Amino acid sequence: MRALMLALCLVVTPALAVNPDEILPDVALEQRAREISAGLRCLVCQNQSIDDSDADLARELRILVRERLLAGDSDEAVRQFLVDRYGEYVLLNPRLNEHTVLLWIAAPVLLLAGLGGLAFAARRRRPPAGELSAEEQAALDELDRSLPR
Repeated sequence: MRALMLALCLVVTPALAVNPDEILPDVALEQRAREISAGLRCLVCQNQSIDDSDADLARELRILVRERLLAGDSDEAVRQFLVDRYGEYVLLNPRLNEHTVLLWIAAPVLLLAGLGGLAFAARRRRPPAGELSAEEQAALDELDRSLPR
């Protein structure tokens, strides 16, 4: 019984929220619709593509994508139509332009600054190389004698 359950868990694939009545009869157009939908954000769920979301707005967007494809729009024209209508936020991966350049640059800059800060901190914590001066050795011996044993 456990082996059967394990086999079922391995075979099960993630279900998409696309309803059968939304699927286009033309396989090539449907594949294009799926590729476009995978890159569009559900505005209700926010971190899911419209293909993965059961929200009503996601369904409307899936239908709109398919209608635009049936009307003869290119993939980029469909994306641009949705960006014009809902803003850049509808794209799961924002484009690099003057509005999003800070998003694209901030992460690498912060990563480099953090690594630089860690390197600086590690360098400062390293004890100085070489022998102790007579004065430093005397202070260390005095500390050692003052510790309870």
